[in-house]
Amino acid sequence: MAKLTHLDAEGRAKMVDVSSKAVSAREAVAQAVIKMKPETLRLIKEGGIAKGDVLAVAQVAGIMGAKKTSELIPMCHPLQITGVNIAWEFNEAEASLTVKATVKTQDRTGVEMEALCAVSVAALTVYDMCKAVDKEMTITAICLLKKTGGKSGTFIRPKVD
Repeated sequence: MAKLTHLDAEGRAKMVDVSSKAVSAREAVAQAVIKMKPETLRLIKEGGIAKGDVLAVAQVAGIMGAKKTSELIPMCHPLQITGVNIAWEFNEAEASLTVKATVKTQDRTGVEMEALCAVSVAALTVYDMCKAVDKEMTITAICLLKKTGGKSGTFIRPKVD
């Protein structure tokens, strides 16, 4: 098992010093799945939610979530994010909406947490905008799908549960 790098010799939390790491191209892709009633999914697709264009608002929220990650997660480094893309996939058979975020940087550490924050905030925004019609929505399957760059190289999740 790998040693935890966010603890000092006394076991206290610390921010890892990445100053000696090389700057490289890094990318991470994450997802979240929002399960809902079929009618809610239909309303989102047709623009029938009273609060407005759910996907447009959630897309901007997801981008903001990626940009604010270091302010929300204590040990994350502020990074120069070079790109964030939010994509949506409707699954009518399962009455679900999948949000995927791709985050890119040229920096000393990866953007996995930024991608995970992006999908989390986007999914929460969908919930917020649709809760008046469906309080039973469930946000699930938040996970890292892929990451590239850095010393550890490429990771691709073999299967999403």
